[in-house]
Amino acid sequence: NKRAKLENDILLFASTGTGTVGRMAIINNYNSDWGISETLYAIKTNDDILSPFYLMYYLFSKGAKSQFEPKISKGSVPHLKVKDLLNVKLPVPPLEVQREIVHILDSFTLLTAELAAELTARQKQYEFYRDKWLAFNETVPRVKLSDIAIEMYRGNGIKREQVTTEGIPCVRYGEIYTSYNVLFSECKSHTDLASINNPKYFEYGDVLFAITGESIEDISKSIAYMGNEKCLAGGDIVVMKHNQDPRYVAYALSTKDAIKQKGMGKVKSKVVHSSVPSLKNIEMPLPSMEVQKQIADRLDSYRLLCNDITSGLPAEIEARKKQYEYYRDKLLTFKELKKEA
Repeated sequence: NKRAKLENDILLFASTGTGTVGRMAIINNYNSDWGISETLYAIKTNDDILSPFYLMYYLFSKGAKSQFEPKISKGSVPHLKVKDLLNVKLPVPPLEVQREIVHILDSFTLLTAELAAELTARQKQYEFYRDKWLAFNETVPRVKLSDIAIEMYRGNGIKREQVTTEGIPCVRYGEIYTSYNVLFSECKSHTDLASINNPKYFEYGDVLFAITGESIEDISKSIAYMGNEKCLAGGDIVVMKHNQDPRYVAYALSTKDAIKQKGMGKVKSKVVHSSVPSLKNIEMPLPSMEVQKQIADRLDSYRLLCNDITSGLPAEIEARKKQYEYYRDKLLTFKELKKEA
């Protein structure tokens, strides 16, 4: 590690995992103990000519990325050579113009950060009320999933190369962790039914569990299907059929209490596994269907506000990001001055 004064310097990833080369941040809170990793470039500007904040915004723009991203070497460890970074051309307007552009773009990023902070607070609020409303006293019976399950069975393997854009809808276990929240109505993937041996189906209201995962905290994440199509469950998925309100069951199985039960007795290792017998022993409170619906309706409102990209805060954040990117590229695009003959 090299040591250098980093105040108001830009740090840019030069050699790292796929998709992160070119990511950067500006250091505006100098600490003399900091060092520079060999995977980073530190960019220091001449403050009399170029604002480091203006340069950072420019390096995020399409104009800059179109120049250096094609030069990133492709391989096990992608790398950007310093000469290719130094060859990036940029417009350098007067400092007062640079500062005004920085001020405008700072306003956009600050608004987005404030919305993100509010979203985090709303998500914590949602989790608080979810656990509060689902923590009944002894007047509401607690049942095991084996008591409410009509049927619990494992899905059957759907290989990555068998996933298509058309065909019968399907869910692979990894997608439960990466692509779905508590409830879902449409599958992200499809497959050719003829290519699947011994297909296992799920339908409206069924709950799906991912019984293989990378951590005890995430194991057996569960989601409820609210769509109308008949779909396929991939391997390492357990399907539970029942006669309760599927939304209520999904919310009850996402509480801290349920997550703790899902991880009980599991051994921390590279891959964590669960099973049908283990899932059947999970307990949850079971009020009347009327109460189940009331709680599910209330939690639906919170969940949509926190997670639905088409409404609520996530939609607002996404709109602000697009607005910021639009004005950033507009503000950082200048007509090139013609050289005098």
